[in-house]
Amino acid sequence: MSVVSQQVPPGRPGTQDADGEPVPAYRAFHVRVARVASLGPSFARVTFTGPDLHLFADNGLDQRIKLVLPLPGGHSFFPEGDDWYRRWRELPAHRRNPIRTYTVRAVRQDRRELDVDFVLHGVEGPASRWALSARPGDPLVVVGPDVRHRGDAGGREWAPPAGASRLLIAGDECAAPAVCAIAESLPDGVRAQVLLEVPDPGDVRPVRVAPGVRVTWLPRRGSGTGTPAHGDLLTAAVHEAVRDLAPGAVPAAVEDVDVDTAILWEVPQASAARARDGFYAWLAGEAGVVKRLRRHLVGELGVDRSAVAFMGYWRLGRAETD
Repeated sequence: MSVVSQQVPPGRPGTQDADGEPVPAYRAFHVRVARVASLGPSFARVTFTGPDLHLFADNGLDQRIKLVLPLPGGHSFFPEGDDWYRRWRELPAHRRNPIRTYTVRAVRQDRRELDVDFVLHGVEGPASRWALSARPGDPLVVVGPDVRHRGDAGGREWAPPAGASRLLIAGDECAAPAVCAIAESLPDGVRAQVLLEVPDPGDVRPVRVAPGVRVTWLPRRGSGTGTPAHGDLLTAAVHEAVRDLAPGAVPAAVEDVDVDTAILWEVPQASAARARDGFYAWLAGEAGVVKRLRRHLVGELGVDRSAVAFMGYWRLGRAETD
């Protein structure tokens, strides 16, 4: 299980700092592990520290970043500068550090700290393997937004339209950090159902939310007879929630997306997003599951595509492609 690559915008034009030097939207932060905390059988929170993390932009919500993981032996040849991505792609394979996409869980600029939650699924993938062995002092490179960059740095998709008062937010374990951060940000007066499918009952943890927000955890293990397939519990819960939250409409044709060869990432532009009768949905997780939910909401129930964001964070059986 690996996160499908979703680019933070490496080529986004930079601005200038007080000395006239260029400040790209995203840049490399050289950090070290400060501490590692278990969040349950399937999750670990790694807190990073670094001398310039006070410049790491605290954009919150579902802010995506890149983690540059060490090569065997700990060697790193990661290039610096605005064109880091192009130069990284040009490196020979044996010198190209694995890069994986993650979501910021919290930034404490005053303490120069950054929290990232990892899903632990064995040693098959480089990120889980690194997190399982991470210890205080271990170095890493994080590519993230620079607070000195003026304007929108991108890398976030949670942008409900004005008038969105009935929300559906759903995801699996890979989307859990983003889902929890979004849920915690919802104001009073909003009615929301937040659905999270996770591997184990021990992964359930408290999320501080407003009174109108209901968070439902869906552990696959211990859910009944046998263990459901990935996405089954989330799919059933989304179907139930939509009946309660979404208005009826006319079903629409939905073009097929081959999630084995393409990224399923369909997010309405902020200027075009609409909350029909106040309903807006944000769905993220395994691409095959998200594809089925997209077909159900848009193709069968007729939910307006401008009122829902679909994001295939990863694909079962596929490594992230950079």
